[in-house]
Amino acid sequence: MASLTERILQVMNNPNNIRNIGIIAHIHHGKTTLTDSLLAGAGMLAEELAGEAMFTWWHETERQREMTVYGAAVSMVHNYENQDYLINLIDTPGHVEFSGQVTRATRAIDGAIVVVDFVDGIMPQTETVLRTALKEYVKPVLFINKTDRAITELKLSPQQIMERIGKIVIEVNRLIDKYSPPEFKGKWNVNVNDGSVAFGSAKFHWALSVPFMKKYNVSFKDVIEIYNQFLEDKEKLKEEMRKKAPVAKVVLDMVIRHLPSPVEAQKYRIPHIWKGDINSDVGKAMLNLDSNGPIVINVTNVIIDKVSKQEIATARIFSGTLSKGDDVYLIQAGRQIKIQQVAIWKGIQRINVDSAKAGNIIALVGIKGLYPGETIVGKVQDPKSVETFEEMRHWLDPVVTKSFEPKNPNDLPKLIETLDLLTREDPTIKVEQKRDTGEIIVSGLGDLHLQIIEYRVQNDFGIPVKVGDPIVIYRESVNKATQVYEGKSPNKHNKIYIQIEPLPYEIYEKMREYIREGKLPEGRIKKEDLWKVFNEIGFDKEEARRIIMVHNGNVLIDMTRGIVHLPEVIEYIVEGFKEVMDQGPLAWEPGIMMKVKLIDAVLHEDAIHRGPAQIIPAAKEAIKSAILEQPTLYEPLQIIRIDAPPESVGDVTSILQSRRGQILEMNIEEERAMVKAKLPVANIFGFTDELRSATSGKGVWFLEDQVYEKVPKDLQQQIIDSIRKRKGIPEGVH
Repeated sequence: MASLTERILQVMNNPNNIRNIGIIAHIHHGKTTLTDSLLAGAGMLAEELAGEAMFTWWHETERQREMTVYGAAVSMVHNYENQDYLINLIDTPGHVEFSGQVTRATRAIDGAIVVVDFVDGIMPQTETVLRTALKEYVKPVLFINKTDRAITELKLSPQQIMERIGKIVIEVNRLIDKYSPPEFKGKWNVNVNDGSVAFGSAKFHWALSVPFMKKYNVSFKDVIEIYNQFLEDKEKLKEEMRKKAPVAKVVLDMVIRHLPSPVEAQKYRIPHIWKGDINSDVGKAMLNLDSNGPIVINVTNVIIDKVSKQEIATARIFSGTLSKGDDVYLIQAGRQIKIQQVAIWKGIQRINVDSAKAGNIIALVGIKGLYPGETIVGKVQDPKSVETFEEMRHWLDPVVTKSFEPKNPNDLPKLIETLDLLTREDPTIKVEQKRDTGEIIVSGLGDLHLQIIEYRVQNDFGIPVKVGDPIVIYRESVNKATQVYEGKSPNKHNKIYIQIEPLPYEIYEKMREYIREGKLPEGRIKKEDLWKVFNEIGFDKEEARRIIMVHNGNVLIDMTRGIVHLPEVIEYIVEGFKEVMDQGPLAWEPGIMMKVKLIDAVLHEDAIHRGPAQIIPAAKEAIKSAILEQPTLYEPLQIIRIDAPPESVGDVTSILQSRRGQILEMNIEEERAMVKAKLPVANIFGFTDELRSATSGKGVWFLEDQVYEKVPKDLQQQIIDSIRKRKGIPEGVH
């Protein structure tokens, strides 16, 4: 019989028999354990190690914390109805602070196994990852994991187990209906009867689906009997369950029957994830998965090998055939390179191949400077004319920051280079070096996110660092519409007139959503018809037509008429706007929710007297003066869900109140209480430990969303003073 590698190499040339899938779920619902069990079923892992090996945890931080941080790709072969199928699977993180990995993985895949814990049911991250997948036109199937808890803990009857499964299916379908692309509403729902729902225990290696139960005459009663017989001998229990209802067979049969091949999926995915003309040669090649067409590849992930320090990219080939030695062009980087090595993933190992056709997920080794999101093209007449893929935007902003400083000053260049590498691996991290202080500031989605970065800098790259306490990034804005303010150029020959109004929160939120979905660009607004989109989200027609820049949730609007020379200096005004929005006058924090209106300008006749050194300071002075008339400070808050024993609710509410938290919702049931609350990020540090202590280790919390609200008036000045002191801003300097 052909070896596993030979079988993989054979099937990768038959795109109808390829399934590119991901496993997505809330944290600790069993994604990596399921991946292990599927790999064991495909003969890639000893069956007794499945659920223990955590094969796709390639970094020791994942083993130490017992959770997926990075997400890894693995390819396996499954035989279904006497045909081999290649399943390229990406295991993704469930912790919200690493959900940027989920966002990127969904670009590479066409289908997803949504994993839900039988007892916990739908949790905040279940909704988040499902929304992310559906936005990328990824079709779901459902696996209800830890169903054996119904037998061992809850002692439910087969009838009660099926009722509980029915409730979970209804909840999952409610979310699929809510977030599905319009053309698939009602068509992508999962269904117990057709086998797009499976249930079982990844840890104990079994699963059932209705088609499997009918075909092999297996019932829940049989499962309960085996559990009752072998409950004391876990290894024997696993062995018996594997024989009775192997999880790999049930789940992978479901994947092949219900999830699309790349041939099918690219027809409807390409128009939504690629910006170009579908009727062009490149567009048609991708729609038709043409392996003889032009090479078009999207990089979805980059990891840094800790031993070789090589950059290893995961990428999806959407058209053409990529071979070792090919010359290709990186569109965003604007450079040509030669492909040194093409491989396919086998967990943390790779199989080198001479070439790979459209429809495959591959590994590219040793290409320096690759970023997730990069579009790679082969020989086309003008590679620069090929449109890139839609940017993969994450739904959360970095809100927690720490300063990083090398213990040995000579390591500074190495630290900057290392952090640059790590931002390639995870673009949700933001790194900046302060021009005035030289301080390196690293921002992430939470404290844990930054702890992992610190660990990797010190342990993987061997750079000892001093890391500051967590810092919260506030946002500067205005309370109400200001008067018109004048800014003069240093030579006094030019005047810029600015007025600022608050941008209503609902418009700001809608704008962010449209930017995430690619309906609006972030940056300079050049397309004339975009005014309709701005009008749709709440700007009046006149303002919508005159928006010239969107930057970090603020807009610059040109309300002037017929000013001679303005077109020649408008980019300098835009630059001044950007600089103040990045570093406001109150405490050098970024701006948020402002409509900055250019009302008028008086410009010198002679171009030499109205260059950037004159206009940028004038624009900045006018914008800062307007903000200082009606200043306000916004802080990030997180909407969190806390699960705790009912008897601990009083303690939980006390902790929240002591941290300026607001309780939004409370639901107390017999076994568990759920509290939904809004908590300032500034008061969230140490919350996990305090919650665990107050609930005897039984309380857990999850992030649901992130919002900005005005800082309470009595705290505003105190916070501004402390930020200015921390940054060393002299008194009177704005």
